[in-house]
Amino acid sequence: MQDPEIAYRPLTPEEERRRRKRSIAIALGLGAMVILFFVLTIAKLGPQVLNRPL
Repeated sequence: MQDPEIAYRPLTPEEERRRRKRSIAIALGLGAMVILFFVLTIAKLGPQVLNRPL
């Protein structure tokens, strides 16, 4: 059940721009972490791990 005293207002254009920039920054940071973990994993296991028979 929703509290009737909580009133949500629409975001202003400035708030929408800030939210979008923040979301893009979080996505880029997450993508960089994924790439970093992948590179570190390959470096730790060695490059020959990609040449194994399936």
